Amino acid sequence: MALPAIAPYAMPGAADLPRNKISWTPEPKRAVLLIHDMQRYFVDAFTQGQSPVTELVANIQRIRAHCTALGIPVVYSAQPPDQTPEQRGLQLDFWGKGLRGGPEQKQKIIDALAPAEGDILLTKWRYSAFRNTRLMEVMRDQGRDQLIICGIYAHIGCLQTASDGSMSEVRPFLVADAVADFSLEKHRLALDYASQLVAFVTSTQQLMDAMPLAAPSVDRAQLRSDVAELLMEPVAAIGEDENLLERGMDSIRLMSLVERWRQHGTEVSFVELAEKPTLTDWYALLSSKQPVPVAPGARAS
Repeated sequence: MALPAIAPYAMPGAADLPRNKISWTPEPKRAVLLIHDMQRYFVDAFTQGQSPVTELVANIQRIRAHCTALGIPVVYSAQPPDQTPEQRGLQLDFWGKGLRGGPEQKQKIIDALAPAEGDILLTKWRYSAFRNTRLMEVMRDQGRDQLIICGIYAHIGCLQTASDGSMSEVRPFLVADAVADFSLEKHRLALDYASQLVAFVTSTQQLMDAMPLAAPSVDRAQLRSDVAELLMEPVAAIGEDENLLERGMDSIRLMSLVERWRQHGTEVSFVELAEKPTLTDWYALLSSKQPVPVAPGARAS
């Protein structure tokens, strides 16, 4: 039995999300990202270059990059080709022999989402990514109890994985615009069921907003280098407690520094810099703007 061709449909957005019955918050130290069955064999069933597969791939790329930056482990599931009837089990009755091997290597994860060094690739045998795999072992070994789920198909493997995880005290987060399905109807079915019974349904942006990237810590040497560059002076010539306004740090250069640091996630104002114009004071100011780490368990769950 071949997979059905999937007609394009609009990917649900944040406004289309169902109301969640619970109010969990994703936490980087507790989470694992699962990229579910994004193999060429399954992705090829969609109309390439159209919704929902365009948003699906782009959003998973965003989530993966964000999770990697936060130190969240990334796990891939992939079904093996040429399974025996014993390996296939009852799925043989529903879907036939499944994925086949061959020169096109359709069993591989699509190139746009190819696993990186250090990512974990699990061989998946049933709808749920927990069944007959090391996923639960991986999570427990790392003391993690949240699973961010994206991939295909929403109402089959993604939903069954969420359901299976919730039965073992794992909190699933199903990312509504980073999963896709046979149709919008099936997609919504998965979101509605999950939000009421087994998972927290969120969007890609909401997920990332709930786990912000910390601004980089202040580098004293970089601060001195930034100032020296604008003043066109050697780095060693800038004194720690020297009045930089008197050295030529005019309003245009000050605003250049404000914008540069803002782009790197640190908000300072022109007035703050002008009031105490020394490297020592600016270092203290920038350090005070860094986010304070949240102690484990301080967030709502």
